[in-house]
Amino acid sequence: MEAIRTTCAYCGVGCGIAARVTGARAVAITGDTAHPANAGRLCSKGTHLGETVGLEGRLLHPEVGGERVGWDRALDEVAGRMRAAIDAHGPDSVAFYVSGQLLTEDYYAVNKLAKGFVGTGNIDTNSRLCMASAVAAHARAFGEDVVPCSYEDLDAADLVLLVGSNTAWCHPVVWQRIEAVRERRGTKIVVIDPRRTETAEQADLHVPVAPDGDVALFNALLAAMKARGLVDETHLADHVDVDARFWDRLSRDPGIEAATFARLADLVEAHPRMVTLFSQGANQSRGGTDKGNAIINLHLATGRINRSGAGPFSITGQPNAMGGREVGGLSSMLAVHLGFDADERADVAEFWRTDRLCTGPGLKAVDMFRAVHRGEIKVLWIMATNPAVSLPDSGFVREALARCPTVIVSEVIADTDTGRYAHIRLPAHGWGEKDGTVTNSERRVSRQRTLFAPPGEARADWRTVADVAARLGWGAHFAWDGPAGLFAEYAAMTTLAARRGKALDLTTHARITPDAYDALEPFQWGGAHPLAQGYPSATGKARLVAVTPAAPADDAAFPLRLNTARYRDQWHTMTRTGLSPTLSRHRPEPLLEIHSADAKACQLADGGLARVVTASGEAVFRVSATDTQRPGEICVPMHWTDAMSGEARSNRLPDQSVDPVSGQPGFKNSAARVEPVTPDWRAFLVLREAIAPDGLLYWTRARIAQGWLYELAGAGAIDLDALLPAGERLEVADTARGMRRVAVRDAEGRLAAAAYLTRSGTLPRRDWVADQLGLDAASGAELLAGRPSIPLPDRGPIVCVCHGVGENDIAEAVQAGARGVAAIGEATCAGTNCGSCRPAIARLLETFSAPSKETVS
Repeated sequence: MEAIRTTCAYCGVGCGIAARVTGARAVAITGDTAHPANAGRLCSKGTHLGETVGLEGRLLHPEVGGERVGWDRALDEVAGRMRAAIDAHGPDSVAFYVSGQLLTEDYYAVNKLAKGFVGTGNIDTNSRLCMASAVAAHARAFGEDVVPCSYEDLDAADLVLLVGSNTAWCHPVVWQRIEAVRERRGTKIVVIDPRRTETAEQADLHVPVAPDGDVALFNALLAAMKARGLVDETHLADHVDVDARFWDRLSRDPGIEAATFARLADLVEAHPRMVTLFSQGANQSRGGTDKGNAIINLHLATGRINRSGAGPFSITGQPNAMGGREVGGLSSMLAVHLGFDADERADVAEFWRTDRLCTGPGLKAVDMFRAVHRGEIKVLWIMATNPAVSLPDSGFVREALARCPTVIVSEVIADTDTGRYAHIRLPAHGWGEKDGTVTNSERRVSRQRTLFAPPGEARADWRTVADVAARLGWGAHFAWDGPAGLFAEYAAMTTLAARRGKALDLTTHARITPDAYDALEPFQWGGAHPLAQGYPSATGKARLVAVTPAAPADDAAFPLRLNTARYRDQWHTMTRTGLSPTLSRHRPEPLLEIHSADAKACQLADGGLARVVTASGEAVFRVSATDTQRPGEICVPMHWTDAMSGEARSNRLPDQSVDPVSGQPGFKNSAARVEPVTPDWRAFLVLREAIAPDGLLYWTRARIAQGWLYELAGAGAIDLDALLPAGERLEVADTARGMRRVAVRDAEGRLAAAAYLTRSGTLPRRDWVADQLGLDAASGAELLAGRPSIPLPDRGPIVCVCHGVGENDIAEAVQAGARGVAAIGEATCAGTNCGSCRPAIARLLETFSAPSKETVS
């Protein structure tokens, strides 16, 4: 079958995909070599999208009160509850919390419904959690939320600064692009990050800035450039407004070692073609907007913007965070980059032909859920996101959801942490069923195209919104025949932005036909440098924004600083990636990364369990003692939910404090302490069907080829039999050592489940046992021993998920003479597919080669 060109479901890089449907719910994935964003490259998540398109766990039918109903009943219920709330409590008693996973067409429809016809500004998006500070920084500096760079600037840069970005893990295709330009032209890479990530390990310079130390660093860097005569005074005079007191108020203490700062300043001085790429480590902060402006200030003052190979580049985390920002999905903007001034409101009201337009901005995400908690919001419609996990202080968020009279959830997955609070659940299209557009980090609009017929009664989110609008009496304003008409209306609306001198302008697509929409090629609005001809501000100039470093935070009761991070092969709350056996191999459990000295001081054992405690909550993680963490700082992953783990939900831990300008929460710098968790017993299970253990100190699950792998730990007794299915049982126990092992075979003699428990000993390796699930090849003795009678080679922790290559495989290749990443690829195939593991391979090469280097010296 001919490949269908579509766009990846994950991060904001916006990679093109060539998808060949091979079965009813099966697809072969390759990169689209013609797409400008990736030129055929894919990361591990994109490569293995085909493992996540099955129907396991899908929400297939509308539900009201937990009972399946037809669409008419569900839509009547939604519209009726919204109408009742509006009539009794006013339009602001209704709120919408949406997502960067929505298509632009979905976003446009729900924003139009909320702001234009319900008449509330209370629509916000989970982009508030990842990109709002960059949006605010752009608006303060440029007059509009515009990313002034393109990926092509990375190709022309001589210096790339990566700020708060573990690019090799979170945006691997961009990292591959940076690697390629370094090899081609010797580009220097600097990583500014408290953690020594895999990205930092491959950099020419790692700057271990303190948490929230970015403003101090960039202020000092700008002061150093001025002292060295590198401020472009002509550029400032012609293109930038500068307060007379700006330079006098500029802080000069970088907050890092003098030698490191000198190396950084020398690199910045020597390389005018400089791109600063910043992401969540900068944005997810109580001072994230100031961080963005400190970075932009450096580029504006040195003239390193609006030209090839230079500029401040905010890279987005979600596939359509940019599209949501364009149409107005944030509560702090109206639509198409317009605000709430009287003339802007008048133009929008005329365009939408409404007399019900909202009067001003609505509540930002954290404030929205506070209002839900207070009882002010009576109807909350959540689309394509999981705020019960992703928002900070998630215990409070769950209390708010439990108090809300009506929670509506439009979702792909039947069982999510948020969906458990829903009164009405509406099945939506997932990736491969969606039909519309997304905008990536460089403002490039691409099509997501349909691969499969929608399952069950799932439908497009824009269609659901339109049907609800019709039941509320506004159907004529939402009467689109398909996504092409919706896109055309949005494109036409950008006329309102363009005539105000804004860069957002899609008016050439305002008359797009369905056929042209179907064939739409990726295009970039604004061109490579959309601000090169001027800035959409009142003066026509950009602005240097004075920013002040944050004061250090100390709390004797919570002496550690907690960071949260993404894992290479997982995505958000794992509702999609958690279904992939391949993606679950890299880090199957959530780890507490802590410096070895801190682990020892806190009596934590590497591989043991620890509880992280903050003023907001607590969570339990597997301990990873590592020198990549600095003393006094710890890090946990953001992904695990109550559906995937018993105690490892990290967003119990941050509090509700936010950036005062953007409203973005500060996930990256929470006061915390740790304490050991000592279970009475430990166990692991392999099962074909998922279960939900209860009452344990800790449990997690990870997808394997034929089912699930569970890690368990608890206190007191455990009813192991209650966790296992019926079938023929093989069992061995040693009561003196507290050991018990059970294997369950089905009627055909295949392994249906196995459990291994110990109170004081060790447990078998998981990989061989997991591989036996669903098979009948292993003997009873082998199953109970947890290993084959003829030992298999120990491959070590998996490094390359595409080819199943472990650390020990790489060590053997090094011992056999492999001396580079390419040589490792030739020997083992590791790193030769998506390339996401190449930084890890490089680190292992350095580790395994170290003894031989010492011998030579």
